[in-house]
Formats: sequence, C-alpha cells, structure tokens
Amino acid sequence: MRIAQIAPLAESVPPQLYGGTERVVSFLTEELVAQGHDVTLFASGDSVTAATLAPMCPRALRLDKTVGDPMSPVFMMLESVLRRAHEFDVLHFHLDYMPFSLFSRQSVPHVTTLHGRLDLPEIWPHYRTHTDVPLISISDSQRRPMAWANWAATIHHGLPENLLRPDASAQPGYLAFIGRISPEKRVDRAIEIAGRAGMKLKIAAKVDRADQDYFDAKIRPLLTQPHVEFIGEIADSQKAAFLAGAQALLFPIDWPEPFGLVMIEAMACGVPIIAFDHGSVREVLEDGLTGFIVDGMDAAVRAVDRVPALSRAAVRRRFEQRFTARRMAEDHVALYEQLVRAKLPPMRAIAAE
Repeated sequence: MRIAQIAPLAESVPPQLYGGTERVVSFLTEELVAQGHDVTLFASGDSVTAATLAPMCPRALRLDKTVGDPMSPVFMMLESVLRRAHEFDVLHFHLDYMPFSLFSRQSVPHVTTLHGRLDLPEIWPHYRTHTDVPLISISDSQRRPMAWANWAATIHHGLPENLLRPDASAQPGYLAFIGRISPEKRVDRAIEIAGRAGMKLKIAAKVDRADQDYFDAKIRPLLTQPHVEFIGEIADSQKAAFLAGAQALLFPIDWPEPFGLVMIEAMACGVPIIAFDHGSVREVLEDGLTGFIVDGMDAAVRAVDRVPALSRAAVRRRFEQRFTARRMAEDHVALYEQLVRAKLPPMRAIAAE
C-alpha cells in the first residue's frame, strides 16, 4: 500500500528525548516499511526514517528557538499533504482534530489516531461536527468520554521486538519512574512509595515548560531525600540499562491515561509494573502476572514486597505476545484495507445477453 503518515512537528520522529506520540509514529512507520509498504512520513526535517521523508520544517519545533509561530508550519504541512493526497491509498494523521475540515472535503481515505485524553468538553464539538471521520483509539478506556464518536478500531501501541530486552546479568536494586513530571503523573507518590518501602527511587523524567512551576514548588523539595536520585530526561538508548536495574516500575498516575507507553517499555525489559487503577492500566497490565494494579498508597507499598515473586521472563513473554510493533502494524494495515474497500465504487452486475 501507499501510505502517508502525518506526524506532529513538535518533536522529531523518533524524538531525540521525550515524545510518546512521535515515538509510536516512528515504530509504526518503520515496521510498515519492513513489511513492504510504500510509506511517506510527513514530519520535521531532523526525523530519521527508512520511509520517504517529506520534511515540513527544518527541525523539531520544540527545539527550534527561532520559531515564533509554531502553528504556521503545521498548517503548511496540512496543505502539502492535501496537494499530494492523490499519491496515496490512505492518509494516517496523528494531529487530533486539526485535519478534519480540510480532508473531509477530498476523496482519499483518511484516518486519525487520537493519542491524548478526551475528557475535555471543549474538544467534543469538533468530533460531533465531523462524525464521518474514522478514528483510532489507543485503548478502549480512552474512548469513554466520547463513546458516541466514529471509532474505527482500538489499536494498542507496540515496540520493535528487540528495541529493549531484559539483561540477565543485572541485579535489580531500586524502583524506577520514567516519563514526564506533571501533576497527573504523580511522581510525588512514587517518592513516597519508595521511601515507605525502604527502596531507592531513580527518576528519569522530563520537565515541560508548562510544568516548571509545579516542579519547582512541589517536586524539587522532595528530591533532597536520600532515597531519591533525579536523573532527568533520557533517550531510548538509555532506557534498557536504566530499567534493567529496576525491581519494578512505578506508574502511580492520577488521570485517565490513554495508554502509557512506558508500561510496555518496562515489560519489554522484563520489569514488572506497580500501577494505579486509572485509564488504560487494566488493558495493558495483567494483575499478578506483569505487575500489580493498586487502588491506593498502602496497596502500592505492599506490592513492592510482592514484586520479587513475579517472573521477569513471563513479563517479557507477555510483551512479545501482545505489544510488538509487528502486531501494531498488522492491525493498522487491516484497518487501512478496510477503509480503502469502503471507498471503492460498488460493483455493477452486467446481465449476459
């Protein structure tokens, strides 16, 4: 198939550091190419891909301090994709509702994956207005605030099978937190859980500009505790070593997490997860097999003592069975083919004379 992947421009594909959406777009794009599809990636010019790269700006907008209006390159990208739409069998957007109005007025099949939270009433009118646009959810739980929307499929994220692997020589000796420091991610909970469990906590996390005040006021004072080590933002190449030494990943979220890529990154390394029961957690984790799903701080602290009884080999096996990039790409291709078939004109029977 001739497939266009249209990525956000805030980060490169893959991102140099933090960036869940762009990382998934990269995994999907590379696996589609590996499976023999003709893929064009519309993304920032510093992206790296085996697909044909259509650079829409010189570098990721988050890293380009010369850009004063970050929306201008995005709208120019939409226009570029529209002018080239006839070159593709399907257009796959990762830009939320931004392409709806423009691309509902052309004939090439298109689909949009929603990567974020949907419990924001101000966004609902866009989806009610464009009920003809097919949508992909990244978990069933993500759909709940907009159960009425035009859902075409739920497709869970996946990772390249050998991107992250267990390290049999590692000696797990600490708890880990990876991600973004923000009120909903609750790194403060992770710090308290580790302290009460008598464990060291290593934090590999990004601080967005939007969360800087929260970090300075609420989190920075907690980092002075002797059991806490703040590492900062890490790249994919550093994750395997970071996770290999972890007894468990703490995922103490306080929001309707749409998926939680870090959970399957930990599973790929054979690392169990202790997660609070919000959002997609029950779709990703299997309680008592790949980790523990808890309902509060006391339960989380108790779960730390139970983690050594879990099989790290079994955690890795479940990753291989459920969350590889190959499975993710195959699920997408099946949907693309369905969308293309739906656009074909109906066959007309011709009676024999």
